[in-house]
Amino acid sequence: MKHEIQVKVRACETDALGHVSNISYFIYLEEARVEFFKLFTSDMDMKSWNFILAHTGCDFVNQAYFDEVLTVATSVEHVGNSSFEVSHHIYNRDQQLIAKGKAIVVYFDFEEQKSKPIPEPIKEKLNQFSISTPS
Repeated sequence: MKHEIQVKVRACETDALGHVSNISYFIYLEEARVEFFKLFTSDMDMKSWNFILAHTGCDFVNQAYFDEVLTVATSVEHVGNSSFEVSHHIYNRDQQLIAKGKAIVVYFDFEEQKSKPIPEPIKEKLNQFSISTPS
């Protein structure tokens, strides 16, 4: 199963060459992750936030342009003890792959400043979006 959102490319997200700037893709990926996280917690208060980004990357496959509507599909590659890997695929209206990204997210206790095991209810929900065998 995957989670999908749509983003509309704004003029400010393009560069001098007329296509979506590489930094804008990271904004789209972050937006997709935040919407994905809402499936696991109704509390989006930053004071009680428990997810921290440990790594992110993006491969640019094709170009996208101003005013296009892009779909960002999110799934889970792997769920570990205290972290999980998220996979993103960005498509245009023609279902052409525009970019693909990955992120490693850690369940984190900011008060203690250390990672913690992912609670079982969250782990179960993450595994619903897993494209691999749950751990």
